[in-house]
Amino acid sequence: MILRPLTGQVYEAVTGFADHLQQELGPDTVSWGPLYYREHPDGIGQGPGFWNRNSWLAPFQLTFDSIAEAATTLRGIQRNWAPTLFTQFRRGALIQSQLPSLTAKPRRFPWRLPDVPMGAWTLLDSHTMIASATCSSPFPGGIITFEEDTAGPPSRAYLKLWEALVRLRQWPGPGERCLDAGASPGGWTWALARLGARVIAVDRAPLADRVLAMPGVQWIRHDAFTLKPEDLGPIEWLCCDVIGYPARLYPWIERWLDSGLCKNCICTIKMQGKPDKEQRELSQRFAALPGSTVVHLYHNKHELTWMRALKPG
Repeated sequence: MILRPLTGQVYEAVTGFADHLQQELGPDTVSWGPLYYREHPDGIGQGPGFWNRNSWLAPFQLTFDSIAEAATTLRGIQRNWAPTLFTQFRRGALIQSQLPSLTAKPRRFPWRLPDVPMGAWTLLDSHTMIASATCSSPFPGGIITFEEDTAGPPSRAYLKLWEALVRLRQWPGPGERCLDAGASPGGWTWALARLGARVIAVDRAPLADRVLAMPGVQWIRHDAFTLKPEDLGPIEWLCCDVIGYPARLYPWIERWLDSGLCKNCICTIKMQGKPDKEQRELSQRFAALPGSTVVHLYHNKHELTWMRALKPG
């Protein structure tokens, strides 16, 4: 057995957006099925890769003789490992069968994410494995599903908010004041109000009647980006799923952060076409804000999500 650390990162491509990831990572990238490897991922002019389902942060290559040896090596490092296989499927299944099982059942929100690492691995051939004990996503292979509500919310957009809140390991409590910018038809407002929060929903279009009737919900017909923080006052959570050019979002967020009136933020960064230099730089600016993370959530589409939360207490 030979274990050799690698000096770059492995990125799992998002289905349908592999070209976005390739454009981010540049030409000096090795691909293994849906996985992309780049040496020195923080190299000059590149920046982090956002268009991925999961990043393997400390990958290593393992050359092994037997299935038992491969599984024993992984178990000796930590408990939780999720495979992303693109070849050697039978051999991979035999290795995974000797590792602790991972549940694939949908989760009921709110769900408190266990504070334990989730590793990732794949096979390049019958005796060569690439693996990483630490990853950017806490979910197996970057995938999380929930028990969906088909009656209450007017759209499935609430799944993005649920995923973001689980990743942050905190969510609004009863009575906390939340802003939902770009709220119509009300998927995020529904999710926030269901937690007992007081929600100021801002959009030019109205909310679904059943959402507007929920306790604690107030709708303001307005362009959210033209509202100033002092117009609304202090809020615990700023949530934004506005459909619009991402360049308008950053100055608006800056105003809120500078005002000191906002504690926690979850904002969708919508994209137009393939991410160009301007959009990549914008994503990097969001990621550079203190305490921030920019990710492609499992429930995102052609968009990224910026998250920033203060630790409780």
